[in-house]
Amino acid sequence: MPRSFARSKANTDNSELAFTDSLTGLGNHRRFVDKIERLISDRADDPAPFALGIIDLDGFKPINDLFGHKAGDDILIQVAMRLHASMDSYSTVTRIGADEFAFLYPMVFSEDAAAEKARMLVEILSAPYDVGTRTARLSASVGCSLFHSGDETTDVLIHKAETALYSAKRSGRGAVVVFSQEMEEAAKRVTRIEQALRRAVSAGDVEPYFQPIVDLRTRRTVGFETLARWTDPDLGSVPPTTFIPIAEERGIIGALSQLVLRKAAQAALDWPDDLFLSFNLSPSQMVDQNTGLNILSVLGRVGLNPRRLDVEITETGLMSDPISAGKAIDDLRSSGIRVALDDFGTGQSSLGRLRDFQFDKLKIDRSFVATMLADRPSEHIIRAILAMCDGLGVDVIAEGIEQEAQAERLRQFGCVWGQGYLFGRPASAGATLSGLRETLRARA
Repeated sequence: MPRSFARSKANTDNSELAFTDSLTGLGNHRRFVDKIERLISDRADDPAPFALGIIDLDGFKPINDLFGHKAGDDILIQVAMRLHASMDSYSTVTRIGADEFAFLYPMVFSEDAAAEKARMLVEILSAPYDVGTRTARLSASVGCSLFHSGDETTDVLIHKAETALYSAKRSGRGAVVVFSQEMEEAAKRVTRIEQALRRAVSAGDVEPYFQPIVDLRTRRTVGFETLARWTDPDLGSVPPTTFIPIAEERGIIGALSQLVLRKAAQAALDWPDDLFLSFNLSPSQMVDQNTGLNILSVLGRVGLNPRRLDVEITETGLMSDPISAGKAIDDLRSSGIRVALDDFGTGQSSLGRLRDFQFDKLKIDRSFVATMLADRPSEHIIRAILAMCDGLGVDVIAEGIEQEAQAERLRQFGCVWGQGYLFGRPASAGATLSGLRETLRARA
């Protein structure tokens, strides 16, 4: 073999390796980008549409933790094989991240056709996977975008697909979203909120509000749940249901949480010592190994006893990474902080969570309280939860109490603590302190 030919072949082989994912044998992110750029160039004179999309495996990390990395790799290989087998001769599938894959459909010309193709991929990926002698199930979320004109670059198309994927992930498992103009406007608004929120957190402009938690027998306040409130000079009052998910997605939640906890702990120093402060942790904080240290650091700087703090977590926070969440719970409880499972009954495998993790408190979701007076199943569920928690030695707080009849029925069932508009709406630190002082003067 001539030396120049051998050198040329070696260069070709090295180039091919640079475009290949070593685990699955599919193309990698560089291959995906290269394919899009070539297709845009080919259609420069006649910009016929084409579709691309990004697939994110839902729930892969917990499976990886449960079965081990070798099994996780085996699942990824099976995913790659299924996706590759589903492609026609014109189409391409690549692996662009740990559990992210991407596809390119040159012969798909409409949003409806792209969505149909993506739904087919989700269905293909939802079939069981072999993991040794066991099987595992996954779902997938997909975000798609379409090339329409020569003005759209590779980066723009991928960004649109990623934006659609974010929307799909927020919609729940197994969702497919194709990027639209409305989504672009929504994405711009999210970016505006994100930028304003970063400024607000940096300036300390997000405030804690407090909603009372009461003893249903005596109606005395026993503690307060902390709720974040933010009013922007330009955007106005932004509801937490809007800015908290954005803080989660854009990596602001840690700084936001520390700011609100610091202010809430500072406010709690002026309360009677027997009142506790309840604070919500986000799912991302439950997988952060530094969460416990960060909380204790804030409490230490402020001077609040950790035994006066409850942290509330949801099942979503547990399920995203059970091993890390379990360690976080153990770290918090070992320092004297109590841990409450929030929104109980609305997640998956709630009873399993009580078996696998140690909680000090449990909060019955407001959806059961809202219907308990007219819906027998809700009443029976509440009574069963109370009986179970009594056996486990776990305290119970019923959320969303708005009627006196609800409070009385819960008290009759043996529920000790309650929370809801019947007892008070969220109030600022100043208003909360004034209310406490009035109560103390009335008792004097």
